[in-house]
Amino acid sequence: MTDWTTGRVQDRLELAADVFAQLPAVKPTGYFNAWPEYLHSFADHVGQEPEMKRPRPSARMITQAEEAMLWLRWLEKGDARIVWLRANRKPWKKITWEIGLSRPAANRHWQYGVALITWRLNGRVPSSKRSRRFVVENADRLSRKIIL
Repeated sequence: MTDWTTGRVQDRLELAADVFAQLPAVKPTGYFNAWPEYLHSFADHVGQEPEMKRPRPSARMITQAEEAMLWLRWLEKGDARIVWLRANRKPWKKITWEIGLSRPAANRHWQYGVALITWRLNGRVPSSKRSRRFVVENADRLSRKIIL
């Protein structure tokens, strides 16, 4: 079992968001394009910038992304939404408008969500009597003994 930290959890969630963004769009069954393919001549390509395509995610990356998505089930609905929006690199201003919380409150929910995932990945579940502050402060110190 590896020791998970809040930084590793954040990196894995951001990787999951990137993987899901790279996957092809879901289209309805029978979707097709009736227009013929346009054949470009050499003159069309002269002076054009090459289009760089990112490689499709590997099967391992997709599996890890799906696993990271399952981590969000451990959180309350609002906290999971904030954590996922931050993993998609949304700015705090858009998150606060969408969620309806102030910036510091949204940040506290995000920190608590990441910390709770870290606790669960390390095989521990904080007591419901413990404060959110305790969970956040002790998330990276799970490898040593914490007096509950």
